[in-house]
Amino acid sequence: MQELGLAQLDARLRGLVDAAAQARQRAYSPYSGVRVGAALLARDGTVIPGANLESASYGLTLCAERAALAAANTQGQRDFEAVAVVADGTGLAPGAILPPCGACRQLLYEAASDAGHDIVVILVSADGQRVVLSSVYELLPLAMGRHDLSSPWQG
Repeated sequence: MQELGLAQLDARLRGLVDAAAQARQRAYSPYSGVRVGAALLARDGTVIPGANLESASYGLTLCAERAALAAANTQGQRDFEAVAVVADGTGLAPGAILPPCGACRQLLYEAASDAGHDIVVILVSADGQRVVLSSVYELLPLAMGRHDLSSPWQG
């Protein structure tokens, strides 16, 4: 992991961060007050945004990263270069970054594993002052994936 400034990201990755920040504005978070936006950068340059969607039945809440992955899957996109995550709201300290939860890390890992390469993860504070660059494999070491399973449905 490394911390850097937004200006150190190339134009494509800054655009990805902007898309995540815009998606954050569409978050539905009446319970936590935390708005999260994510955006995936597909290999072909397509940017797919997602925002968190909370439910009174907390277990049904959908994280921004999983919302973006679901939207990407619907579009037939399954090969990603990067994901950016931007969060703000009640309970987050100024300058805080919000890394993907365990479930999101698992789905991002499987996307990376299926594509055959790691995915860059960009975590950005709401004010843009703090940027942490990581990767899916770094965020979820020793992850379980398709290669660990044996079933009659796998060819």
